[in-house]
Amino acid sequence: MRIRILWPAGQATALMRATPTSEALWAALPMSSSANTWGEEVYFGTPVSVTTEADAQQVVEPGTVAFWTDGDSLALPYGPTPISRGGECRLAGPCNVLGELEGDAQILRTVRNGDPIRVERA
Repeated sequence: MRIRILWPAGQATALMRATPTSEALWAALPMSSSANTWGEEVYFGTPVSVTTEADAQQVVEPGTVAFWTDGDSLALPYGPTPISRGGECRLAGPCNVLGELEGDAQILRTVRNGDPIRVERA
């Protein structure tokens, strides 16, 4: 499964793993939302609501596509957040890992708080 994430200044594609959360997200596509930024992370609400999976992680690599179950949101870190230690990507809490962005995750720097976001099947 591949998804495309679009915003006014750019777009990114991601390769998704076969997980229960990825399947739920796939079934809900296409979707539109409004971007939020938190340090070097973009996150936005989705119509998907799932539980935390057994292999959820709080510290991930830049470009990870994660699902924050507490906020029913996709989380796309590309660098440190306000709670990171050093240069790590530390999410707000344990998140379900859904996949990875293809290419340079730094493209997410062009997302602005409040930007319209669309996620679709690629």
